[in-house]
Amino acid sequence: MKQLYENYTKEDLVVWSTLFNRQMENLKNKASVDYLYALDEMKSVLNANKLPKFEEINDWFSYKTDWKIECVPGLIPVDQFFELLADKKFPSSTWLRSMDKLDYLEEPDMFHDVFGHIPLLSNPAYSEFIHQFGKLGKSFISNEEKLLQLQRLYWFTIEFGLIMEDDKLRIYGAGILSSFGESISSLNSNEIERLDFDLMTILQTEFCTSEMQSNYFIIESLLSLKNSIITLTNKWQINELEYIR
Repeated sequence: MKQLYENYTKEDLVVWSTLFNRQMENLKNKASVDYLYALDEMKSVLNANKLPKFEEINDWFSYKTDWKIECVPGLIPVDQFFELLADKKFPSSTWLRSMDKLDYLEEPDMFHDVFGHIPLLSNPAYSEFIHQFGKLGKSFISNEEKLLQLQRLYWFTIEFGLIMEDDKLRIYGAGILSSFGESISSLNSNEIERLDFDLMTILQTEFCTSEMQSNYFIIESLLSLKNSIITLTNKWQINELEYIR
């Protein structure tokens, strides 16, 4: 599947620019410093003035962490998902929401996938976390229990993770970064629970995909996030060896 760039319309550009500019203003004092730095670094290929061209973004990443955007029609099977991440390919839709649906989507579009997910892939620690996450999922693709646990880890980190930076709570999860409403409520609402990151707790915590989150987990740094997947990989591999014996 390819991104058919010539098929985008003027309305698509208006939607993209509206979403991009709105979130850039909204995230100034909310987003992770690492995310904002990465987004600024990418401004030549990712900005409000033109729709993202995956080929240009992939070329840019070839000088960084060597990730590539892989076009997908929408949500994909779990085995394909882990296969892509293990190969340093991040799946992205090519379609964009309409003006009358700026704030709610049933499934992720290009703004969520690209604006939310792609910038931090240029950060070495975050890049390694995602890559190892993909390889771990690929190695346990036949284990339904472990895949469910990895799904929970993905949800509470990559999609809806919070981070503490200089004693200030910030956002690094793509599901929050690309959402105007949740980027406000995740930091300010008194009706949600914000918990310190605990790997084993996250692996057992259920989540809901149809509404804003009721709890979030806070990491200390992107390096600690990377270390968590190394810890989990080692633990599962040791358990697997012991089971075989």
